[in-house]
Amino acid sequence: MKPTDRIKRAAFEKALDYFLADPEPNAVKIMDLLDKVAPANLFPSQRSAFRTAIDQKNNWYQLIMRALEDTNPAVRDRLVKTFLIDGNLMAWPKQEAMREKHRCNIPWAILMDPTSACNLRCTGCWAAEYGHKQNLSYDELDSIIRQGTELGTYVYIYTGGEPLVRKRDLVKLCEAHPDCTFLSFTNATLIDEEFCRDMLRVANFIPAISVEGFEEATDARRGAGTYAQVSRAMRLLKRHGLPFGVSCCYTSANAESIASEEFFDWMIDQGVLFCWIFTYLPVGADAPTELMVHADQRERLYRFVRAMREEKPLFTLDFQNDGEFVGGCIAGGRRYLHINAAGDVEPCVFAHYSNANIREVSLLDALRSPLFMAYYEGQPFNDNLLRPCPILENEGVLADMVEATGAKSTDLHKQEGARALCDKCARSIAEWTPTAERLWTDPNDPQHEKRQDPDQGMADTDKRKFERIGRERPFAEATTETGKPAA
Repeated sequence: MKPTDRIKRAAFEKALDYFLADPEPNAVKIMDLLDKVAPANLFPSQRSAFRTAIDQKNNWYQLIMRALEDTNPAVRDRLVKTFLIDGNLMAWPKQEAMREKHRCNIPWAILMDPTSACNLRCTGCWAAEYGHKQNLSYDELDSIIRQGTELGTYVYIYTGGEPLVRKRDLVKLCEAHPDCTFLSFTNATLIDEEFCRDMLRVANFIPAISVEGFEEATDARRGAGTYAQVSRAMRLLKRHGLPFGVSCCYTSANAESIASEEFFDWMIDQGVLFCWIFTYLPVGADAPTELMVHADQRERLYRFVRAMREEKPLFTLDFQNDGEFVGGCIAGGRRYLHINAAGDVEPCVFAHYSNANIREVSLLDALRSPLFMAYYEGQPFNDNLLRPCPILENEGVLADMVEATGAKSTDLHKQEGARALCDKCARSIAEWTPTAERLWTDPNDPQHEKRQDPDQGMADTDKRKFERIGRERPFAEATTETGKPAA
């Protein structure tokens, strides 16, 4: 670490120590300190939102205080410092420098599958067919993390399969990389007392438990009794003061359950701090298309999540409808990428296609592979950022990139052509397009003014990329119904 970075890190740590010693009365002072030591362009909107939450004592302030007060002290201070300082305040400038140096996407987070094995067989989940044979070894996982931190990536998220099948190795990786934050999507059935003791010791691991809504919805997709096991795991984590969240797959079958105030209140009561909502994609040759949501269900989620953000002490991300806050699609390494259990480096956890395998090339070379560079040059894929995805909102775009770059299917069960996957989404795209255009151009939407800013959700390197390739992102009023620039 450079001497200037050590000084900067020491300043951040001193400020956080002061805050954590007595959070509530020190909250305003900590923002003043951060504003003095942090560059003006470092997360300005997030810092502004944090200051507003403190001033208004609103639901976001309640969430922050709940997280700090309910988290075991043995975990809290170390985790806050690791995530905020190492994973964001120090990492982001390094990532931006690497994006500029290498002229490619550099991820904020890397998702990877320790194993293809899973102890459940959930309807519509590709991992249900993957079997138990594919695994990334401990050394391979460790190498990915070491390569990632060289590029400035300090957040690692385990997917699968069920990652906790490999929980011994995952704990070892936490110990080996105390400056990184680790999250894991998990069905929660393998969370036990021993796991909780390990989490208290390493203090840099956060589970995101998969839930499909209330008991009927969860058990219908994941199997009878799963909801009871999820509830048991949540009680165990809460009792130990361990932070955790949930992930929800939003489908036509559970739309009413997920987008309900009753469900959000239940999560908060269980101790959930964050909720990540993923709209179902029919990934996999045999994936049922009837689980895809309809436009009215998606609009309901769009409005519901925004309403809950004004009321509930719960951090919620709606990955399809929140594209406007992050400048569109974040896959292809722009903010994250995925490495499957066979080592294939994929642009997205939902896009099982690749030109590169981590066992054959470096992480940086994978980021500069043809498919990843197609993402880099194409993002955002639509000027309407409520249509961010090259699969679910922009007809045939993923297939065009896969075919142009010669990328291959990486599905571990049954290969599926990208054109076939995109064709399954055509009906949904046709339904969503007019709804997305109506929402995007609505002058009464609270986000309307921000949507006139072509830089919304864009990093400095995004804007410099546009300049290099001669591309501008037009204002909202200057788009046609297709989302393309008006003539």
